[in-house]
Amino acid sequence: MEMPMKRLILIALMTLNCTFVTADTLTLKAGYPESYVVKKGDTLWDISTVFLNDPWKWPRLWDVNPQIANPHLIYPGDQLTLVFVDGQPRLVRNSASSDSAKPHIKKSPEGRVIAKNNAIPAVDLTLIEQYLVQNRVVETNWLAEQPMVLSGESPSRHHIVGDVIYIDGILPLGQKYGAYERGREFLNKESGEVLGQEAILASTGQVIESGKVSKIKLLSSFRETKAGFRVLPMERDSLMSAYFTPKPAELKAPALVLATESNLREAGKLNVVYLDKGTQDRIEPGVVFSIYRDGEVIVIDPNGMPVPVIERTAYENLIASASTDRAIQMPDVYHGKLLVFKVFDKVSLGLIVTTERPVRVGDKLIAPESLAFRGL
Repeated sequence: MEMPMKRLILIALMTLNCTFVTADTLTLKAGYPESYVVKKGDTLWDISTVFLNDPWKWPRLWDVNPQIANPHLIYPGDQLTLVFVDGQPRLVRNSASSDSAKPHIKKSPEGRVIAKNNAIPAVDLTLIEQYLVQNRVVETNWLAEQPMVLSGESPSRHHIVGDVIYIDGILPLGQKYGAYERGREFLNKESGEVLGQEAILASTGQVIESGKVSKIKLLSSFRETKAGFRVLPMERDSLMSAYFTPKPAELKAPALVLATESNLREAGKLNVVYLDKGTQDRIEPGVVFSIYRDGEVIVIDPNGMPVPVIERTAYENLIASASTDRAIQMPDVYHGKLLVFKVFDKVSLGLIVTTERPVRVGDKLIAPESLAFRGL
């Protein structure tokens, strides 16, 4: 567990330990190299942090590059050279054989060039997947219409890996399904609009017999599977991208923490929460939010002294809720950062990558501020 945690902290640092600037100009790090040889395990983010003070702008480093139309097609062993186009730094791939390229910066004591295999990604899912969940958010009525778990070959009410369960429907032979427990119904805090129905993944399995009552053999379990659970195909919309491209959130109005995945009052680092924004709000995997909580409203008493919130009277609470000169709103309080890893129509799932204070339902999620990261 120690090594995965170290790797996660490393990727969190690479992803989040930066300063946001409004200028379009890319700022290079002091002592940046003129060239770099791509290593196995590199990501586009890794390489950008070698050159840039602000790695959030990494896509622009690969811009205007006729040799790298798609930066995801850069391979281990490729040598990259820093050039300037219209005064802006850009990375280009050398046309010479990568076998003759010597690394300017060594990320491994071996210092060897690895043969090309898979193109390098942005951020690898495997670094954080053990902390994520495969829950879904769907339409309430739609979930109720899906095939249902009736029982199983085992007389037990609870079914686990290796058990065979019975489903009330004709399912395609060999198809993989997930068994989902009905969870919470999510509502928009302000409008009351239904945002979706939580479907909690209990297990996955494969159809081994198809008929009026089909059979599924369970291949994995996250919790016990029971009669009444619904089964849904393990299709693309239920899976997660293999890689994330981290980028700051862009919303006109703040998102809110809708619920914690564990249904507890507070969440901390490496916990999963639901957001009240989804694809309809142009949210996508890899988006990063700063988490804030509204600052307290301080009431000034008749003697001109501030009254602590815990000592306010009912009358002073009334003043605090009104817009008067005696009620002063304190600044919002920073609580941490969150990485979105799965998105639905109106709801998203995010992993809290760093915290300075516990995160609660109702906390605000905004674009990361122009401050150096403070979470680790």
